[in-house]
Amino acid sequence: MADLRDRDVVNVNDGKRLGIISDIEVDVERGRIRAIVIPGTGGFMGVLSRKHDLVIPWDQIVKVGVDTILVDYPVDTIMD
Repeated sequence: MADLRDRDVVNVNDGKRLGIISDIEVDVERGRIRAIVIPGTGGFMGVLSRKHDLVIPWDQIVKVGVDTILVDYPVDTIMD
């Protein structure tokens, strides 16, 4: 998990940077990653009126690179 946390997440559908992974959902029984979580932002220093975290299922990850993770995440589901 530590290796994934420092990587930028970029959506291949629009080329936008979604953020950096803050958490990972794990299926403990199967020992697999279920999803990555990117923190929501907004408000003063991201504290006040924080938006919802973005949870991206593992099957929507296209490529895990050295510095970047590419995801195929529908643009219309991302809240601004």
